[in-house]
Amino acid sequence: MTPDRVVREWFEQVWNQQQVAAIDRLMSPRAVIHDLPTPTGAPMQGPAGFKPFHSKFLAAFPDIHVDVVRTIVEGEYVAVHCRVTATHAGTGLGMAATGRQATISGIAIARVEDDQMVEAWNCFDFLSLYQQLGLVAAFS
Repeated sequence: MTPDRVVREWFEQVWNQQQVAAIDRLMSPRAVIHDLPTPTGAPMQGPAGFKPFHSKFLAAFPDIHVDVVRTIVEGEYVAVHCRVTATHAGTGLGMAATGRQATISGIAIARVEDDQMVEAWNCFDFLSLYQQLGLVAAFS
């Protein structure tokens, strides 16, 4: 499977279809995931480190949908531009549900070996998400 296919399947199966088993299939046990919020601020390690984040995020945004807008591949690396839509309908992130919908964009870069992600860097517009949910004042 190409790096492009692995990452597209990741967003479709793990996020859009919410198939937890796909995490183990598409992420190496030795994977390092950078730049997603963790209690310690350290990178997540493998599926075991990622699954709690995934579970909490889905509990907060049960209707999340990720559109892969485009990908750029260079060898074992793939850059992904995404558009994320979701409704804040649960308390999975430790705050009361607002019921508001939000749309944000993001970029991820993944390194793929043997049909699994082994490292990933994430840059999603969480500030815009919090502003759309009314949790942070928007700039005027």
